[in-house]
Amino acid sequence: MSSIVIVFHSGYGHTKKVAEAVAEGSGGTLLAIDAEGNLPDVDGKGGWDLLAAAKTIVFGSPTYMGSVSWQFKKFADASSKAWFTSLWKDKLAAGFTNSASMNGDKLSTLHYLFTLSQQHGMFWVGTGMMPSNSKAATRNDLNYVASSSGLMTTTPSDASVDEMVPGDIATAKAFGARVAAATAKLA
Repeated sequence: MSSIVIVFHSGYGHTKKVAEAVAEGSGGTLLAIDAEGNLPDVDGKGGWDLLAAAKTIVFGSPTYMGSVSWQFKKFADASSKAWFTSLWKDKLAAGFTNSASMNGDKLSTLHYLFTLSQQHGMFWVGTGMMPSNSKAATRNDLNYVASSSGLMTTTPSDASVDEMVPGDIATAKAFGARVAAATAKLA
């Protein structure tokens, strides 16, 4: 098992694709919150056990109505058992979100994920990337959405998972590599 666990909810598959790219970049283990807001077993281990053993937890959720999905919120509320015993204290944390609009209130979602990490006493890892904000920048450049506090990706509302912006997927892989580097420094 990896020392990095990416726990996420994906309603339509777009956030899952971002999670997979973060996992590819970080070497992390995916832990998908199901449609009922529950954690599955992975390789014979309970989801909560994977999170307890991880050095780094990466949180991911689509942005729905300016915040995380209700399934992610159910998971976050259930994490109060870990909070009560400071189980995640001093672990690294990071977060990502996807929505259809370029802004789409994604920062509210990242703030929610950040606040969750801080309630648990975790250390937050941002993207560490400069924004692609010059006149020469294109939508496929790294960090075109220009987020520092966590990974933001944008998928048009009528786009399939296969039509996601390649630059966003590349940014997710680079973000995963940053999380892996931070995790290695922690070790």
